[in-house]
Amino acid sequence: MLGQVAAPQPNASSFIPHRCTLHWLEPPPAQTRRLSRSQTQQRQASCNASSSNTVQAAAATAERPSKQQVNLQWDQLGFGLNHVAPVMYHAEWAHGMGWKGELRPYEPLRLLPSAQCLNYGQAVFEGLKAQRTARGRIALFRPDQNAARMAAGADRLCMAEPPAELFLEAVESVVRENSQWVPPQGKGSLYLRPLLLGSGPILGLGPAPAYTLVVFAAAVGAYFKGGQLTPIDLIVEERFHRAAPGGMGGTKAAGNYSPVLKTQLKAKQDGFADVVYLDAKHDKYLEEVSSCNMFMVKGKTLSTPPLEGTILPGVTRKSVMQLAEVRGYTVEERPIEVEEAMEADEIFTSGTAVVVCSVGSLQYRGNRRKFGPTEGSEPGPVALEIYNALTRLQLEEEEDPFGWVHPVC
Repeated sequence: MLGQVAAPQPNASSFIPHRCTLHWLEPPPAQTRRLSRSQTQQRQASCNASSSNTVQAAAATAERPSKQQVNLQWDQLGFGLNHVAPVMYHAEWAHGMGWKGELRPYEPLRLLPSAQCLNYGQAVFEGLKAQRTARGRIALFRPDQNAARMAAGADRLCMAEPPAELFLEAVESVVRENSQWVPPQGKGSLYLRPLLLGSGPILGLGPAPAYTLVVFAAAVGAYFKGGQLTPIDLIVEERFHRAAPGGMGGTKAAGNYSPVLKTQLKAKQDGFADVVYLDAKHDKYLEEVSSCNMFMVKGKTLSTPPLEGTILPGVTRKSVMQLAEVRGYTVEERPIEVEEAMEADEIFTSGTAVVVCSVGSLQYRGNRRKFGPTEGSEPGPVALEIYNALTRLQLEEEEDPFGWVHPVC
């Protein structure tokens, strides 16, 4: 076992306005295992050695593929499941038992047809990356923020919240066990997908009686087909909306994403990379792209739509805002009318998968605006500056004054 961790209620009030209180989520007496500084250092000493006694215990209880040399064409990685890592993390929660987790081979999950997530949609997920850095180690980027956002999403859907310690132990152990699947520096990353499911069976509408946390991984390259720095073409959606005030737009719930497929697929058929959604109340303010946040550049000012419950609080979005401020930009969170965006100097998107990506053109009501001196053929100068600042920090090519880089091994 990778430890037995009780299920406390972490403070995630910065992500959601109200908390869901259920008496059956009260944890048993605390069993949380806290690591000393020396234990933490030992866990990070080597990716090829067992990192703790708990990981060794997992090896004894689950048959996992042995580490083997991976021979991939690192220069040809795309964003998909062609190169799934062989080991995943699996934990279960039940009332009165707390969380119990272990490492397992990447394999199908066992769910009854009556599982709550299959019937009523109790499911939230996260996305983060492990990368090789210039200091010769493998690191994550701000995983504490992902842990807090998953806890907030779990609370919004009345699910058992994975404690931050459990979340971090899960993602770290998956990285260490699959370290050979982390691409060479600058060739890509090991994309991690933590997934929290209401796996317990239920017939009437209500919270699941049991929950499952899974973390799997895959070696990936750039998110968009054209490559990491290639500007993308977007179209403003005029019929459908991604989220509404008072709804679920600010939660990384699984059910938020499939509804965008209809418009996204149509946009791709028409030659666009993705779709920009407007607010549901006024139908004139930019909100976000299907799976990433947006920024508008005008002179030395960066503007981004405000977090008011309809926009996902992106970890990369938050990082871009902080980086831009220390680089002398004025950063505003405010509503942005689509007509104003059409007159911007630049537009770019941000997200874990896309990092920072210039928008080459934006189309609205048949009018298409190309951005930048090269009219969308090259990334905008501000987007490129922020991209370089962010990735150099993530790859430890420059000092990290914020403490965002999280070394694993």
